[in-house]
Amino acid sequence: MLKLMYITNRPEIARIAEAAGVDRIFVDMEYLGKDARQRGLDTVKSRHTVRDARAVKAALSAADLLVRVNPIHDAFSGIPSSREEIDAAVEAGADILMLPYFKTVGEVRTFLELVDDRVKTMLLFETPEAVTLADEILALPGIDEIHIGLNDLSIGYGQPFLFQPLADGTLDLLCPKFRARDIPFGFGGIARLGGGAVPAEIIIREHCRLGSQRAILSRSFCNTDKTTDLTEIEAIFRTGLTELRQFEAAFDRTPEALAENHAELRRRVADVVRKMEEGQ
Repeated sequence: MLKLMYITNRPEIARIAEAAGVDRIFVDMEYLGKDARQRGLDTVKSRHTVRDARAVKAALSAADLLVRVNPIHDAFSGIPSSREEIDAAVEAGADILMLPYFKTVGEVRTFLELVDDRVKTMLLFETPEAVTLADEILALPGIDEIHIGLNDLSIGYGQPFLFQPLADGTLDLLCPKFRARDIPFGFGGIARLGGGAVPAEIIIREHCRLGSQRAILSRSFCNTDKTTDLTEIEAIFRTGLTELRQFEAAFDRTPEALAENHAELRRRVADVVRKMEEGQ
């Protein structure tokens, strides 16, 4: 079964997600450079804070708190340095810290040294440079988990659709490297069953084919900006998670079925890209 994550800085939503079976609540403090590289795209750009992390942690009883910090940086213009930011996130109760948007081995090494084994670490592979340097990066001690960020990775490759790295062989190159080092990993996000530009069922089967063990529940799974009633949000999480877990337990995991699913994924992605290019 996939470990599931949900992004929120609202304690009441965190409690609902945890009660429904979400394994990790994701507080997203990354903002440096993100607006510029994702300008014009319908992506989630959070501005969560250390105060949010502390409040969410206090609301949780079983789920882990995952905090994404900013890329490695020095202090500037009133912005705390990476050292200060990481120390504050650890003090706020983070169980796992995620490093985004790195392009060098040195950035990863600095992150691991700053965390200093106080909490678990997760690297967010989301640049072509990180993919190229994967073997050198994975040789560093102290990496607990990995996530592959399809949004920025597809942007880095000049691709218009986030699932293209899943269809073009990029993840087939990366994931065996993670498995060889026994590092748990995940990728991308999943919508509710039947939802998404590529149906969630296809994406879940791809997680199985690649050996992925983690996934983020996407904004479309439960968009709390659009759905504001807490009773309705609770019903969405409860029903959606039950359906997802039932599907996970029942789908055909034979190599033949997973290969057929991958072929269908490639067809679906190609169709989406074609329509995007035609302006449909």
